[in-house]
Amino acid sequence: MVIGGMTVEYKLDDKAYYDNRELSWLRFNYRVLEEAIDTHNPLLERFKFLAITSSNLDEFFMVRVGGLKDQVKMNYHEPENKTKMTPVEQLENISELNRQNCETQYNIFNDLKSELEHYGIYFRRPEDLPDEFKAETDDIFDREIFPSLTPLGIDAYRPFPKLMNKKINIFVDLSNELGAQTAIVQLPTIIERFYTFHDDGRTYVVLSEDIIIRNVDKLFKGYNIDRTFAFRITRNADLTIHEEGAQDLLIEIERFLKERTKGAAVRLELDIRDNNTINGSFLREELALGEEDVYKFDGPLDLTFLFEFVSKLKDRHPNLTYPPFEPQSPKFLGTDNIYERALKEDIFLHHPFESFQPIVDFVKAAAEDPDVLAIKQTLYRVSSDSPIIGALKEASENGKQVSVLVELKARFDEESNVHWAKELEDAGCHVIYGMNYLKTHSKITLVIKRVKNTLVRFVHLGTGNYNDSTAKLYTDMGIITTDPKIGDDAINFFNYLSGYSLKPEYNSLHVAPFEIRDLFDDYIDKEIRFHKAHGNGYIFAKMNSLTDKKIIDKLLIASQEGVKIDLVIRGICCLKSGIPGVSENIRVVSVVGRYLEHTRIYYFHHNGGDKMFLSSADMMTRNMIKRVEILFPVNDRRFIEELKDINALYLADNKKARLQNPDGTYAYVKNDLPLISAQEELMRRALKVNREQIEEKENYLLTRIRNRFKKNS
Repeated sequence: MVIGGMTVEYKLDDKAYYDNRELSWLRFNYRVLEEAIDTHNPLLERFKFLAITSSNLDEFFMVRVGGLKDQVKMNYHEPENKTKMTPVEQLENISELNRQNCETQYNIFNDLKSELEHYGIYFRRPEDLPDEFKAETDDIFDREIFPSLTPLGIDAYRPFPKLMNKKINIFVDLSNELGAQTAIVQLPTIIERFYTFHDDGRTYVVLSEDIIIRNVDKLFKGYNIDRTFAFRITRNADLTIHEEGAQDLLIEIERFLKERTKGAAVRLELDIRDNNTINGSFLREELALGEEDVYKFDGPLDLTFLFEFVSKLKDRHPNLTYPPFEPQSPKFLGTDNIYERALKEDIFLHHPFESFQPIVDFVKAAAEDPDVLAIKQTLYRVSSDSPIIGALKEASENGKQVSVLVELKARFDEESNVHWAKELEDAGCHVIYGMNYLKTHSKITLVIKRVKNTLVRFVHLGTGNYNDSTAKLYTDMGIITTDPKIGDDAINFFNYLSGYSLKPEYNSLHVAPFEIRDLFDDYIDKEIRFHKAHGNGYIFAKMNSLTDKKIIDKLLIASQEGVKIDLVIRGICCLKSGIPGVSENIRVVSVVGRYLEHTRIYYFHHNGGDKMFLSSADMMTRNMIKRVEILFPVNDRRFIEELKDINALYLADNKKARLQNPDGTYAYVKNDLPLISAQEELMRRALKVNREQIEEKENYLLTRIRNRFKKNS
């Protein structure tokens, strides 16, 4: 590589220096699974981590495995650019590693079930219940379940049915004097997944599929039931949206959603609790799957039902869940009016430690304020009953110019976003569906308001979605500013999205595609130069995933030049840290805890110049090349110091943090320091700041009252 006119040889492009994206993701999912083992977490919360692991894995198979299988079918055998693994090799490695994860997952589930019994909660099959509840399950079957079931025989006149994605089915082998037959019973989506029975301080939990299996003979009168077992298939959802030539993307998305349900099967799961010799050969043949696509579990399928299980039991057993935490008033806002404060200084917000309500209020107040002329916003994922959508509709009805980009291509939120797009259009909002071949993942809101006969641009920029529900579960950050340069950039950004023009030249914002990666590339080079001159090179980056090879290689070069690099990466990391002579100056930490880490923070020391950025983008190729993302500077010294402190806190975590080993595996951080969890400490700090704000306000009011009394006396 040529640097400064000199050829420098760096250690790059050896597959040992990189990790495969899919295998790195499976290691991340294992870290989520570890939270189900961690006794620092309350018992019911540990069940929830099992559910998260299952939900994550469903999407992984539908998208990542589905995509690899498509490559194999199309005879695409090119290796990926880091570990040089072909699609076939990736699928083989995924199968091996994921089987280990799944075995661990079900061992944990069975262990946690036993632990629950200490609290009087029992998972039981119907036949193992006390007699009165056995009869009650039979009655539930007759009254609630039986009428909704449709047994599906399979023979020359009744072909193998098109089974729904991710739904549980019962396979039935039956026979009579005429011979053997095969049938399938689908669990309808309208019935409960499980039923609970309470007696004398005990709670029994019974799964619907077990109730059906107990009573399945009622569906096949005149036949002997020879064998039953539950199974579930996962279908490929990595389908292409045909944007080219689409006259209306909304209509094309609706067509795409219908096609998604018909994707080829990519995984078959079998419940072998009753018979561990089950191999699913008939199902494999019908679904065109190989043995490597079959997963057998000594437990119930689809552990995502544990979300509802925890929800139903948490009120009865509050001691088995996290202590409640209410997001606090933001440190840099308090209870002040958000628009009045923003006119004086920028506002920094950190969710869920600080409330998301000020962002909702920011849009609501704009909708009602007669001095507001326009509201422009990007929406990627919103909640099912979004107050922000309501405020935008109200703003339009109040005669304001409302422009909203609703990203219809947000994966697995397409249907919801089609619904919101239609609602906003019906309310008179100008709705944009995104950009051709790019997903708009940016998080930005622009409010144009008349203040003393001057138009002021109020801009909110964030790392996370405008979703009031996930804002209580995901860690994210945002800034509200009236900086004129950022205001100009925001106007140019929205005009670029809604009209026809070349990509603008921005003053302060950096906008993907390409520009964010170019900035990272340039700033890493600058950090190397500062380090050569001053010996204090340092880079900190916090993100969801790191996959972009160009950036990875640049970080490896920086490490080999002596720059110290700390990466806090929740999920995928395709760089292997700590390799002598290659990445020994890089430390990779993953924090998995109560909240899903979602903030993207990028910091370059620059010999004390402190270049700090927040972004909606990860250091992933798709984010920097195939999406419209915004990276924005943090200019306020107060916020820079706040972020440096938060960054240091994550690096000090020795309770929920894992350190990446040179082979790409992870292990909990272990040291002799007092235990500290970054998330728990941030909750504590938010509560402390809120108490201080309340005391300050009370003292202020008390002083005013005293002064008034002095005046009157």
